[in-house]
Amino acid sequence: MVRVMRYFRALTAADRSLHANRHLGRLLAFVAGAANAGGFLAVQQYTSHMTGIVSEMADNIALGHFMLALAGGVALIVFVTGAIVCAYMVNWARAAGLHSVYALPLMAESLLLIVFGLLGASAQTDASAFVPVTVLLLCFMMGLQNAIITKISRAEIRTTHVTGLVTDIGIAIGRLLHAKQQPAVHPEEELAALRRRLSLHVSLVLHFFVGGVLGALGYKHVGFFVSIPLAGVLLMVSVFPVLDDIRDYIKGRE
Repeated sequence: MVRVMRYFRALTAADRSLHANRHLGRLLAFVAGAANAGGFLAVQQYTSHMTGIVSEMADNIALGHFMLALAGGVALIVFVTGAIVCAYMVNWARAAGLHSVYALPLMAESLLLIVFGLLGASAQTDASAFVPVTVLLLCFMMGLQNAIITKISRAEIRTTHVTGLVTDIGIAIGRLLHAKQQPAVHPEEELAALRRRLSLHVSLVLHFFVGGVLGALGYKHVGFFVSIPLAGVLLMVSVFPVLDDIRDYIKGRE
C-alpha cells in the first residue's frame, strides 16, 4: 500500500521525472479515451479533439445551419477556456510554492467527471436541457486535461486526441527505416531516443483505444455513472499533493 501511495504521489509531484510524465500520460490517455467514447454514446458528440468540431462548423456554415455552427463555436471556446483555467491554476500554484501545482487541475477534472455522471443521469429524462451542458462540460474537461499534460511534458505528450501521435509514429518509423539503409547518417544515441519516443506514442494510442472500448462498454451497461471510477482514478493521483499543501497550511497556522 505504501508503494502504491508513493507511486500515485510521484505522478503529480511538483518535481517531475521522465518516468512519471510517461506513466501519467498513459493514464490520462486512458481516461480521455473512456470519457470521449462514453461521451459520444451519451450525447452523439466527440469532445476530445477540436479538428472535427471546426470541420463541422465549416460544413454547417456552408449548408446554412448557422445555429449548429454557433454551437460548435461555443464548444471550441469552452475547450480553450479549459486550457486557460489549467494554465492559470498551474502558474498560480507554482507562484504560491504549492506541492499541488500539477495536481489541482486533475482534481478539478475528477470533480467535473462526477458532475458529468450526475448530469448524465438527469439528461436521460430531459435531454434538451442537459445534453448541451454535458457536451460543454466534456469539452472543458478535455481542454483542461490536454493542457496539464502538455505543460508537464513540455509538449512531448498529448492525451485527448491521437492524430498528432499517429503522425509522430509514422515519422519515427520512416526515420528508422532510413537509418537501416544508411546507418552512418543516424547516431545510435539518436536512434535510441527515437525508439523510446516511438514506444511512448504507440502506448499512448493503445491506452486511448483501450480506454475508449471500456468507456463505451461501461456506458452501454452502466450508463453515465461509468464516469465515477474514472473520477476516482484521477482523485487518487491528485489527492496526495493537495493533502501535503493542507498539512503545510495547518502547520503554518500553529
